[in-house]
Amino acid sequence: MIGDLPKFSATERMIVELLTEHGELFGLQMVEQSGGRLKRGTVYVTLGRMQEKGYLESRQEPLPEGAIGLPRRLYRPTGYALRVLDAWRHAERSFFKALNTQIT
Repeated sequence: MIGDLPKFSATERMIVELLTEHGELFGLQMVEQSGGRLKRGTVYVTLGRMQEKGYLESRQEPLPEGAIGLPRRLYRPTGYALRVLDAWRHAERSFFKALNTQIT
């Protein structure tokens, strides 16, 4: 069953879980919320890859009038990402339940 699931790296899963728990976030917020598990240097590369895979959607935050700089990009999980996360969680529960049955 696990072999049939879409690929979901540990980092991708962490990002989807953070977004599920906290709602829309921008990259640096994810780094902060991860407690150091996500790194500033790689988070945006991963976010771009996840958008290409259909796991994330994003929008630019509007700049306040008179603000200088680039607008931040806010990310949210797609329905597809939530289904993949749910499928992985179900597969893990089934695996550990079967493992527990084998041990006892």
